[in-house]
Amino acid sequence: MNWTMPAETSAQKRVWMAFPHEGYTLGDTDAEAHAARSTWANVAHAVAGFAPVTMVVDPADVEIAARYLEEHIEIRTAELNDAWMRDIGPTFVTNEAGDVAAVDWVFNGWGAQDWAAWDKDEKIGARVAEWAGVPRIASTLVNEGGGIHVDGQGTVLATESVQLDPGRNPGATKKEVEAEFARILGATKVHWLPRGLARDGEEFGTRGHVDIVATIPSPGTVLIHSQQNPAHPDHAICRDLAATFHGATDARGRHFNVIEVPAPTVLRDAEGFVDYSYINHLVVNDGVVACTFDDPNDELALAILADAYPGRTVVGVDARELFARGGGIHCITQQEPMAAGAAATHPFHSGVPASAQARP
Repeated sequence: MNWTMPAETSAQKRVWMAFPHEGYTLGDTDAEAHAARSTWANVAHAVAGFAPVTMVVDPADVEIAARYLEEHIEIRTAELNDAWMRDIGPTFVTNEAGDVAAVDWVFNGWGAQDWAAWDKDEKIGARVAEWAGVPRIASTLVNEGGGIHVDGQGTVLATESVQLDPGRNPGATKKEVEAEFARILGATKVHWLPRGLARDGEEFGTRGHVDIVATIPSPGTVLIHSQQNPAHPDHAICRDLAATFHGATDARGRHFNVIEVPAPTVLRDAEGFVDYSYINHLVVNDGVVACTFDDPNDELALAILADAYPGRTVVGVDARELFARGGGIHCITQQEPMAAGAAATHPFHSGVPASAQARP
């Protein structure tokens, strides 16, 4: 059976998230925990304006989550290590008949990093597939949803520093990775980027997820992160990333139309150079939920996204607390596509999802 990962612009049934539970993401103080929970909730509420949201919550946190989440956010319970659903959850795919399945990658804490725990998170992909009521497709590839972007027509964006990471897939070759992408994502052309942003390669980073540097808003077009200040180490990195697209073609032979999205003007936080990026947004039905940073470039970036996704409402959510923990809005969400024959109409009435019932 031939499976293809649909473009993020395809109709979505729901969006999956996970509620911060422990560790680096939750933080060490009550204030840090409140900031994390509030930001995850803010994203969930923004997404819920466009699609139903299901939040996976650790059983120990059900009462806490209820204080942060509005009633129309569905709750499912499972033990969690962390809260990056893009990476711990499955990647949904469809076939020509319109059936939906869930790819369950091997997850090992972003390359078996010494600060990460994943004994619970490695089981979430299978649990989400079960809850969604779709077949699970097992993969032997260590990968995360944040490590790929697709156009739904055979093109996949990936980074050498992720799929070829010795901590993930020691000894793997591009040919082997591309074969697995072809088997379960329908990939016919993989565009390889050498790495991700500087901070993403540091201790608490993913070692180079593509969803912070490049995405495909429509076939043949790519949005790329552009750090325009030479004082930032990402200035040179972005120049090199952009160069990979010059003269390159996608799976259908189209030359990429490259649109640069300027990075926020802020360069540093208390930990060093930031990796703030507007690329890490979620496309969800007739909306786009985008990262903002209380920065002078927010308005410009949201305007670029509005042009790139015509007909969709762009909503900004302050993502600074997300990036302080190692990711953005795309990193904490995972879309489930609509199956063929399902209602294509907007699944809401008066702004409240039809599936508003919480079912632990």
